[in-house]
Amino acid sequence: MQRSVAYFGTVLVLAVAFGGAAIEAAELARYDNYRLYQVTPQSEEQFEAVASMAKVSDSLIFLETARKVGERFDIIVAPHKLADFTEALEADYIPHTVIDENVQRSFDTERSRLKNKRAKGVFDWSDYHALDEIHAWLDKLAGEHREVELLDAGRSHQNRTLKGVKVSYGEGRPGVFLEGGIHAREWISPATVTYILNELLTSQDPQVRAIAEKFDWYVFPNVNPDGYVHTFDVDRLWRKTRKQYGLFCFGADPNRNWDFHWAEQGTSNNACADTYAGPSAFSEVETKSMAAFVDSLKGKLGAYIAFHSYSQLLLFPYGHTAEHSPNHKDLDEIAEATVQSLAKRYGTQYEYGNVYDAIYPASGSSVDWGYGVQDIKIAYTYELRPDSGSWNGFILPPREIVPTGEETLDSLVTLLEESSARGYYNQKD
Repeated sequence: MQRSVAYFGTVLVLAVAFGGAAIEAAELARYDNYRLYQVTPQSEEQFEAVASMAKVSDSLIFLETARKVGERFDIIVAPHKLADFTEALEADYIPHTVIDENVQRSFDTERSRLKNKRAKGVFDWSDYHALDEIHAWLDKLAGEHREVELLDAGRSHQNRTLKGVKVSYGEGRPGVFLEGGIHAREWISPATVTYILNELLTSQDPQVRAIAEKFDWYVFPNVNPDGYVHTFDVDRLWRKTRKQYGLFCFGADPNRNWDFHWAEQGTSNNACADTYAGPSAFSEVETKSMAAFVDSLKGKLGAYIAFHSYSQLLLFPYGHTAEHSPNHKDLDEIAEATVQSLAKRYGTQYEYGNVYDAIYPASGSSVDWGYGVQDIKIAYTYELRPDSGSWNGFILPPREIVPTGEETLDSLVTLLEESSARGYYNQKD
């Protein structure tokens, strides 16, 4: 999900080429005494005042951006900016509440827990996994299941593999593409994608077995591997890729970098901004390589599903315009059935709609590109747990990984059944 975020970590880039990979040495970015605020504007004037802060201050991290008056902004504030920030809010009588006095504590707790988990060397969904663990697990799946084929879509800027798998119970079936981890800090995304992948191979539930065997699955849990590693090793709140722009700015938003109405809406031309679209469409090797891989499947894919966090939303094209897509009615009705299905297990409530209206204008996304360029007419983005009323945002407790995977898989079954009933895969059956 789009967040207006500044980067505060101290980074030293050695830029040494070794075997084709850039070696990056960095100090751990810390957020000691950074406070998390919930800010809820009650008028258009207050809304614009808060929204404008993201453009003028590099000491505020917008985790959650309100869409309209009465909704909340979640904003992390640097210690040296606290007085100015609260004074500005109070001057305009904008309601605000401190949610966390020191956000670093949650990061320290998470880091300590993961260190202990890695020592055990077990791959399950009781906690989050580093990139090397996920890749090793994909390798293991290919060795244990004849239905699994390893996929290599290319290399990242720092020479990491864009690794995925194909799951097929018979050739010539309509394809479903699952994309995870395009935004680095959204850890629940690759966790959910790997959970679904495991269920496609092992579940004995008749409905899961039916969709597992009806489709060819192309599954990429981490399409932004450099950024994901950076969140483990350096900065837990990093979102972008890791290509250097200028002296101090790194990365572009890989979900604003695709060549479909690139840089028209909801992006920044500031290379240090979290929504920087890049200097050109497909300037990032990760997006260019993934697009080439998807293009190699042209005519085979019936659905493109991307997983993000957070806010509990199910979104579909378009993001660059309020104009509805040609099959908007179908996408809307399928989404309605899908979120109803998702709510049945745990009562988790999702909203749904086209990106432009349901969240905010945002162009150059992978799902819009899949829909608009590749003609994949079943194209959705999940914004997973938590909802926008939860303060923890990207630090989703590990106890919620399995429930998130379960309810998301429930809904994915419905999404594919509903779209199949409307004839979207008949030409490939």
